[in-house]
Amino acid sequence: MQKLKMHTKDLTQDHIAKIRELFPNCVTEAKDAQGAVKLAVDFDLLRQELSGQIVEGPQERYALNWPGKREALLTANAPIAKTLRPARDESVDFDTTKNLFIEGDNLEALKLLQETYLGKIKMIYIDPPYNTGRDFVYKDRFSEGTEEFLKRSNQKDEEGNRLIANTESNGRFHSDWLTMLYPRIKLARNLLSDDGIIFISIDDSEVENLKKICGEIFGEENFLAQIIWQKIHSTKNDAKYYSDTHEYILCYARSITLCSINLLPRTEKMDARFTNPDNDPRGPWSSGDLVAAEERKGGYFDIVGPTGKTFNVPKGKHWVYSEENLKRMVSEGRIWFGVNGDAFPRLKRYLSDVQQGRKADTLWLSSEVGHNQESKREIKDLFDGKVYFDTPKPVRLIKRCIELATTKDDIILDFFCGSATTAHAVLEFNASDSGMRKFIMVQLPEAFDENSEAYKDGYKTLSDVAKERIRLAGQKVIAGESNKDWNKDIGFRVLKIDTSNMADIYYVPDAVKQSDLLKSVENIKPDRTGAEDLLFQVLLDWGVDLTLPIAREKIAGKHVYFVDGNALAACFETGVSEDFVKELATRKPLRVVFRDNGFTSDAVKINVGQIFKQLSPSTEVRSI
Repeated sequence: MQKLKMHTKDLTQDHIAKIRELFPNCVTEAKDAQGAVKLAVDFDLLRQELSGQIVEGPQERYALNWPGKREALLTANAPIAKTLRPARDESVDFDTTKNLFIEGDNLEALKLLQETYLGKIKMIYIDPPYNTGRDFVYKDRFSEGTEEFLKRSNQKDEEGNRLIANTESNGRFHSDWLTMLYPRIKLARNLLSDDGIIFISIDDSEVENLKKICGEIFGEENFLAQIIWQKIHSTKNDAKYYSDTHEYILCYARSITLCSINLLPRTEKMDARFTNPDNDPRGPWSSGDLVAAEERKGGYFDIVGPTGKTFNVPKGKHWVYSEENLKRMVSEGRIWFGVNGDAFPRLKRYLSDVQQGRKADTLWLSSEVGHNQESKREIKDLFDGKVYFDTPKPVRLIKRCIELATTKDDIILDFFCGSATTAHAVLEFNASDSGMRKFIMVQLPEAFDENSEAYKDGYKTLSDVAKERIRLAGQKVIAGESNKDWNKDIGFRVLKIDTSNMADIYYVPDAVKQSDLLKSVENIKPDRTGAEDLLFQVLLDWGVDLTLPIAREKIAGKHVYFVDGNALAACFETGVSEDFVKELATRKPLRVVFRDNGFTSDAVKINVGQIFKQLSPSTEVRSI
């Protein structure tokens, strides 16, 4: 019986396999740090394969580079032995909701989601921490201190002497910030659908660098827009130089040839230009020019108005329609000759014929999408006048992104969810258009200071407040919604990132000594015997949707979890007999998983595969 691997994919090996398909001569064998033989790329040969001339050494190229970039790439590709553990008591409608709230580091979350949501996310919005010159909460294993940075970037020698004049914050924090963000955006791209779009909020401090790394990850050809958002609606006269009134939202497509940007509703001002002074049965219209520059063959002729007056174009110009078509349009009442019928003719453009929407601008005014003060009021309205976040984004801003990039049943991801504005926006938008959009929020449980207002009110971490905001926002949407025709999914399934449920022997069996064998018979950690803990790690490993409905049944005295009906059956109890296996096989699940040491005997374990072959040959059988 084949075992599940129970860890995230090794993206490095996946990339090597793809290179091997194209350039088999560039892939060789090498030993890793433990002495095991693995596939590796001969980069000298690969560089030569990709060059039309002899490559003799490092070549100059256009690229953004910084100390830590290689570590960022390595970290993005490295597998992790982590899992997602369900937290029913912190969830809302755990069994029925299609929404997720993942608590933990977003780099790990993105890795854990790679198989389940690969190519399935339609829209990503993130508001990463801005580079303010302070250390980041997101400190990955490759982050470095000032001294290490200065030496590696050749600003200090080994004796600690400064080699160049530079401030402490110049460069160091650019590198830290880029190293933090790069692997996360790289992994996020994998999750976007072919027509997916990502929106990233940013300020002036890093917009140029962010655009460069997005161009590298997504391809410069997939750049859609650099949107300017008016974050405040009044000038700050106490500003030192200029009043900072805007931020940016960078917008990239997974594939610009496959994505589409939805139209925004037409405004009242746009429709006000259309009237119907002659009671035309075709409805409101506005007038347009019938004359174009330059003379054209067949473009100079007389037409007669309703009063008998004759009209023609001036010399050097032409009618935009042929004589036959224009005279037909006159007879159909599609040409306007003024109230008295003797004015120079103009074309009627009917409201019913124009595009029923408008293209989005790259300037988003606070009057249309909200501002900072509005976002704080939204928090206050939910939390009895309390504001626990310094810089939340307004709901209307995220709703604009949703409006432009999604349809009614898409999945939306925010892996820097902060105050969970994105989840709030999804709930409101679904209520307004009968949508069934799903959200995935990811937030690090960043601890509040014990003297902070949030901590005193009982919220220990930022993610605690985010979860509470979704609960309160959902209740408010249900209480105030006027559209009854939607699924009313205001719940979310809380999953927390934790170390693997599997004991270390599962991953490094060679490290176990003979004297440890008896202790290592159980391959599941003692504190992870909860069946749902094991179930969700199986769902991750098998790439099964983490929001599918889960039912628990008792078969032959054993508890069995059924995911999405018969899509997956899982039994993690011990004492599994042949009679139980036979009864479970009659249910014909598509997939089934057992504990490796859960069978009554080795004979039963061996016979499981044969039993399913006979009774349910299409079932895929695995163990953990």
